[in-house]
Amino acid sequence: MSRESERLFADATRVIPGGVNSPVRSWRAVGGHPAFIARGEGPWIHDADGRRYLDFVASWGPLVLGHAPAVVVEAVTRQVGLGTSFGAPTALEVELATLLVEALPSVEQVRLVSSGTEATMSAMRLARAATGRKRVLKFVGCYHGHVDALLVRAGSGALTLGVPDSPGVPAEIADLTVLADYNDVDGTRAAIRAHAADLAAVIVEPVAGNMGVVPPAPGFLEMLREETARIDSLLVFDEVITGFRLGWSGAQGRFGIRPDLTCLGKIVGGGMPLAAFGGRRDLMSMIAPAGPVYQAGTLSGNPVSVAAGLAVLRTLRADDGAYDRLERLGGLAEHVLREALASAGVPGTVNRVGSMFTLFFGVESVRSYADAVRADTDRFARWFRNMLEEGMYLPPSQFEALFVSLAHEESHLAELGRAAARALARL
Repeated sequence: MSRESERLFADATRVIPGGVNSPVRSWRAVGGHPAFIARGEGPWIHDADGRRYLDFVASWGPLVLGHAPAVVVEAVTRQVGLGTSFGAPTALEVELATLLVEALPSVEQVRLVSSGTEATMSAMRLARAATGRKRVLKFVGCYHGHVDALLVRAGSGALTLGVPDSPGVPAEIADLTVLADYNDVDGTRAAIRAHAADLAAVIVEPVAGNMGVVPPAPGFLEMLREETARIDSLLVFDEVITGFRLGWSGAQGRFGIRPDLTCLGKIVGGGMPLAAFGGRRDLMSMIAPAGPVYQAGTLSGNPVSVAAGLAVLRTLRADDGAYDRLERLGGLAEHVLREALASAGVPGTVNRVGSMFTLFFGVESVRSYADAVRADTDRFARWFRNMLEEGMYLPPSQFEALFVSLAHEESHLAELGRAAARALARL
């Protein structure tokens, strides 16, 4: 690690818990201290000592245009000059909300918030109010922010109720969360039916991105739609990662499923703090002040964040070939990593959906959380450090997604493959 990053981390640990403002940044899963990033442009980032890396974290997904694209810099600069926050409605909010409703077939109205956690929290409150029920079902390995009711660990089976995954989460709240295994069609159907009388919602990442990338099995999302509709429960898609990354209409457009509620983040803020939740008009009309379900935020729809998000979404909408290029670049990344594994004789696999992907070590396939946790995390940690030496900046955890952006070129993916081969050879 660079000397300046080491000094900064030492200073940070004195004033910030663990030296970081979000746990995965600490690099505890891979060893060592985190690199402190000073700037980025296109597909590149530079650390505090000026070392350059080819970036495949993309701020955990939102930077679909790459770092500091001119269109975003110009939009943010222009808005900052007009004012950074008003606590009052702006025309930009209306434009962004209109664009989100146009893009997502399941969304008739949308409420802007400041974080993905706030979006999922609000969606769960709305689902409980709309159905008059208390329980929600989530999937082991899917992450929906640090909402108390959704921060639970796995039980022993699809019908097992959750237990708190963090001190400070009351057991009484965790008891309202039902756990099921992602991609377990039969087990999940049984869990939904067993709790039909008091199940307010099923919340799911339509493509899991927080146990590494795990695509939905054929028929899995369709079953969720059918079963929730059958018992008048709500299906909630957490598209904080997948929204506008897997296509203009997100994962729901890609897979042809219409959820009742959708949570958005990442790309809708263009790299700035912004998120949203939306859905059917009859549900969203229950949100205050139109209805009785309270939700508020001083910085909701912050004009600087909205300006950044609009700049990104307008660019994607205007570029007919954007998602084809992302698909091609993602496919190339998968190809070069698979080749690197094969040439080094290292066991592993690569999961990919569109422009998000994960290399898992020591397993032949990953379809669920149980598969993912069998991955060789020690080998991943060594590979991560080797890749850093090769100038490749990857997520510091086996269980996260890598992303390509429109700023990446085929030559960058070729370099990723060569770097991966060299890094694997040194394992």
